[in-house]
Amino acid sequence: DVGCHLIDVPFRTLGLKYPKDAECSVGSVYTKMWNADYYPQGCPPSSLITLNFGATKKNKTPMQLTWTDGGIRPPHPEIIPANDDIGGPGSYNGVLMIGEKGIISTNINDSSPLTPKLYLYNGETEFGPETEKMPEPEYGHQRKWVDACKAGFNSKEHLELTSSFDYAGPMTETVLMGNLAIRSYMLRKENAKGNLDFFARKKLLWDGENMKITNLEDANQFVTRQYREGWKI
Repeated sequence: DVGCHLIDVPFRTLGLKYPKDAECSVGSVYTKMWNADYYPQGCPPSSLITLNFGATKKNKTPMQLTWTDGGIRPPHPEIIPANDDIGGPGSYNGVLMIGEKGIISTNINDSSPLTPKLYLYNGETEFGPETEKMPEPEYGHQRKWVDACKAGFNSKEHLELTSSFDYAGPMTETVLMGNLAIRSYMLRKENAKGNLDFFARKKLLWDGENMKITNLEDANQFVTRQYREGWKI
């Protein structure tokens, strides 16, 4: 859920769609010397996800998106003063967009300030204007979604949505690519000596249009599933 809110900022701004690949590194728990505990049914205490995107209509060069959680923070950029928060207050949440001319630091939570800050490599700093609160609609986004479904694709109601399926679908799949990388990272097989090897700790190449990992078939078990009798998509 939070991943969709955070990734929405660069996703919408840069016109991203499907990542080309996904890679992860995760924190491990050790209760015995030299042997990491194995908890395939749960998530790791922390993770670092790297996703690479090709050029888009809004962004002419390839882009890399990095996600951190579980207490892992990105390095504090040199051009941002050491006492300035990165992202939101306390630097606990937020988004950094690192470009050729500078860095945008912004937050997505209800805490103040929500205005983005632009740090330029020439030493200048700009703060975004105070955002105006949009007037409350006559009814909530659930009703707007229903109205758009009734009106149909490319209707006025559909185009007014800020998170329609055609936008939010690929964005949510991008977030789930991080989970797919983590679950694949935990895959292991018994080798010839009877030891268990983690064999899937690699960069996963993603075919977004066909929803398929192309260089590790074992990872595709996490992409979809066999539905129970009576259920289908």
